[in-house]
Amino acid sequence: MLGVAAARPDAVRLFRKNRHALSSSAKFRREVPQEHSHNKFLTGVGEALNLNNVDQVQDPVFALLGNAAAAQGAGLVEDLDCLQQRVADQAFTNAKEAGDVDGMANALIFRALERNTGSVGLASALCESETAKNPEIAAIQQHQDPASEGAAALNKQITLDLAVQLASIGADPQLALQSGTFAPGEVGDPTGAGNTCDTEDDAEGCIFTQNLLVEDATADEIDAAVAAAG
Repeated sequence: MLGVAAARPDAVRLFRKNRHALSSSAKFRREVPQEHSHNKFLTGVGEALNLNNVDQVQDPVFALLGNAAAAQGAGLVEDLDCLQQRVADQAFTNAKEAGDVDGMANALIFRALERNTGSVGLASALCESETAKNPEIAAIQQHQDPASEGAAALNKQITLDLAVQLASIGADPQLALQSGTFAPGEVGDPTGAGNTCDTEDDAEGCIFTQNLLVEDATADEIDAAVAAAG
């Protein structure tokens, strides 16, 4: 399974070269390696982004890196704190124009994924300089390090907000649970790794295949949030 639906081979090939370049260059710069943990959604959003990549982003994975590494593949995006939102927003637009609900769902879930930071317990910066063109994307922010202050409540709310948006486009709101992150690491961990994984060639995503995903809400809470939103 690659994203909500299987990605086209041509879309995978487009980003393959850049994925290898990341392995040998940007990868050593980040301290908390987890950008490949949800690989199926990276592949799915890459397929949608490739339909019209107006910002010339080299690969969606750069949007999940810290700013120093992200700059190497950000294309025309200047505010690196907004790279993840920009990628998700354009992918959503492209998928919507193509009538691709799975593609829109991948974009929504990608927007909610946790972004790498420099240490365990450090939250990533929010995008504050611009607003997403699609209100569905604008309604979501990225998960934060589960060891950061207030993360449990915040990440739960992000998951519920994501579920509402998934339901609004006709996708399964329970998919929101797959945007979750790992168990909290120990603040001050000198390795910076926490409880993460980062297996580049795991098509599904190592957070799923290694059973490391911590769901932020229950299925009943997802249903209740969707019902409350009308």
